[in-house]
Amino acid sequence: MVSRLTQLLEQSRLQPVPGDDVDGRCPRVITIGAGFAGLTVAKQLAKASVDITLIDRENHHLFQPLLYQVATAGLSPADIAWPIRGLVRHQRNTRVLLGEVTGVDRVCKHVILENYNIAYDVLVLATGATHSYFGNDSWAVHAPGLKTIDDATDIRRRLLLAFERAEMESDASERERLLTIVIIGGGPTGVEMAGAVVELARMALAADFRSIDPKHTRVILVEAGPRLLASFPESLSNHAEQALRRLGVDIRLKQEVTQCTATGVTLGDQNVPAGTLIWAAGVAASPAADWLAVEGDRSGRVLVGDDLRPPGMDDVFVIGDTALVHDNAGKPLPGIAPVAKQQGAYVAEFIQACLTGKDEPPSFCYRDQGKLATVGRKTAVIAFKGLQIKGRGAWWIWGLAHIYFLISLRNRLIVITQWLWSYVSFERGARLITGLRTTQEPDRLDRCDDNAHPSDKQKADCTVEKGRKN
Repeated sequence: MVSRLTQLLEQSRLQPVPGDDVDGRCPRVITIGAGFAGLTVAKQLAKASVDITLIDRENHHLFQPLLYQVATAGLSPADIAWPIRGLVRHQRNTRVLLGEVTGVDRVCKHVILENYNIAYDVLVLATGATHSYFGNDSWAVHAPGLKTIDDATDIRRRLLLAFERAEMESDASERERLLTIVIIGGGPTGVEMAGAVVELARMALAADFRSIDPKHTRVILVEAGPRLLASFPESLSNHAEQALRRLGVDIRLKQEVTQCTATGVTLGDQNVPAGTLIWAAGVAASPAADWLAVEGDRSGRVLVGDDLRPPGMDDVFVIGDTALVHDNAGKPLPGIAPVAKQQGAYVAEFIQACLTGKDEPPSFCYRDQGKLATVGRKTAVIAFKGLQIKGRGAWWIWGLAHIYFLISLRNRLIVITQWLWSYVSFERGARLITGLRTTQEPDRLDRCDDNAHPSDKQKADCTVEKGRKN
């Protein structure tokens, strides 16, 4: 039986949309998002008889699992990111567009890209997710999340500036505040970030300052739930918690954040002064549900069927962090790279089958590749099909797995070299503070509130700053 998608693809060969840049001889596949899911679709359709348009608002593909290492000065951005055009340069059927998609016209079958409309025959939405502050978006300026290279370099700048400011601070309480770092969220990102921040402060920076001792840095990890790594087996969660406590992390379980400001965080009714806040507590999907005029779940994800298409839409696939997909047990699949890559491969196979007249592939079924999280430089936890691994052996497996999934040999060699050097020397080679001339620090601006910092020294600073503004 000929599927509806097959009919649409056949029709597209004969009915090109007038005015489109593509000549219309091949079906037009538009993929929005060049993350793990979207890039996999484009790569696996490299030899298919389709015209692919790959759209992203960044010009690079990012290996997000190692983004926290950029934020903590372990790696440079170029070590984990690659220009999208370079990744598909040999695909004659693929073009790349840099821009912000603002909507989808399903009646005319157009993607709205800023001031342009681009026609499609098949649309793949792989637009990922961003930070969710649970209705408190004003917190974002004080507690940045970690999803992009810009996020990572912003966090790195805030962390390193906190130490630089503490070095020049004469007030003991303010110096203590600057050397307090609060990480909000006890999932894999929060756990890995906490371990890396402790090692940055107490090992990499230990001998770099004269007025302060970075070993006295206080790292607080806040989790609203009863345990860390809630998606892992409880024994592995306990192991990660104990490992972090041995590193000196102050773990606060069953505590909710009620306020984030330039001077700290409020947990319930307790105020915790802090120089740096990092948000790792929640994510929200892109506006894809709004574009398609369908209802999303609590995080904004689009509910799709077992063929990764929204109900009633033959020509639209939604994959990756944008999609709500359930496993055989009825649980939502996690927003991790293996899920996104497998979904991208499935969509490419589906489109290819329709093009060649083959039967559609069976329902999408995720092949579990396990869950991994590292805790510092000595231990990690791995859960894989009932198998639980922890300790140094798990740390080596974690490292090898991440190196394997890096795209290029060059980046694999660079990351291996950086890790080995850091492991032996306890140094972090990417401790650059960038963006000071173009970025106005929220902390700096809020210092000039009359009530923000009461010390005479800071009021004098604010007088100068206000004079510059005027």
